[in-house]
Amino acid sequence: MDHRCIRFERRGSVALVTLDRPERANAMNRTMLAELNAACDTVEADETIGALVVTGAGGVFSSGFDLKEQAEAPPEGVAQWRDVLRDDFDTVMRFWHLSKPTVAAVRGPALAGGCELALACDVTVAAEDARFGEPELRFGAGIVVMLLPWLAGPKHAKEILLSGEDQIGARSACEIGLVNRVVANGEEVDAALALASRMAAIEPALRRRTKATINRMYRMMGFDAALEMALDQDLLIEAEGTATKREFLEIARTHGLRAAIAWRDARG
Repeated sequence: MDHRCIRFERRGSVALVTLDRPERANAMNRTMLAELNAACDTVEADETIGALVVTGAGGVFSSGFDLKEQAEAPPEGVAQWRDVLRDDFDTVMRFWHLSKPTVAAVRGPALAGGCELALACDVTVAAEDARFGEPELRFGAGIVVMLLPWLAGPKHAKEILLSGEDQIGARSACEIGLVNRVVANGEEVDAALALASRMAAIEPALRRRTKATINRMYRMMGFDAALEMALDQDLLIEAEGTATKREFLEIARTHGLRAAIAWRDARG
């Protein structure tokens, strides 16, 4: 299969998926989301693949969902926003629900939707220079996949989300439960592949049932319903719109995303 925005490789019994838009800090546009779903379909259907590793090209994991694409063609109204957010949410959560283990290998920024993708994986391996965060509220947007409270607890989640924190280093992320292990820069993919290979060696039915059992335990605690409720709230935020988001997107459209981010940062 030809891909425009990702690379798909086999490393023995492990699939390696690389987000491949380094010129856009691997921002996830509609094409990339479709290709990620297709990659997950391939992994799910191929019995010779036992695990999946996802990483980013160019020393960056992902800056999140593509705001430039959004600025150029802003969704309007509840119906359009529902389709956009549903696609964003479902693609990220494919990595949580996939029957096979998923491992994120993070180098550089993993922000907003990129952070959520890293958190949705079963295991996250981070390089020393990895940086996590959820800056959405600072530019007038909401949170698409509200995983932070489940992984870091309410105190850390509220501090990060309500301040729009986007400078969480790898060691700090590990301390609060967002990352499993930290490795030297450049070693994150090899470490993730080694761990994924060990997982892939487990008998398939046993591996599948154990992951499903853990996920089901979270579902019994209200995990799935809580994420859907948070998505509904984000739909209200985006469909109603905010003055901050409108100005941010207008600056991005007329002067570029870098100028819009500078405007956001100057506001505090």
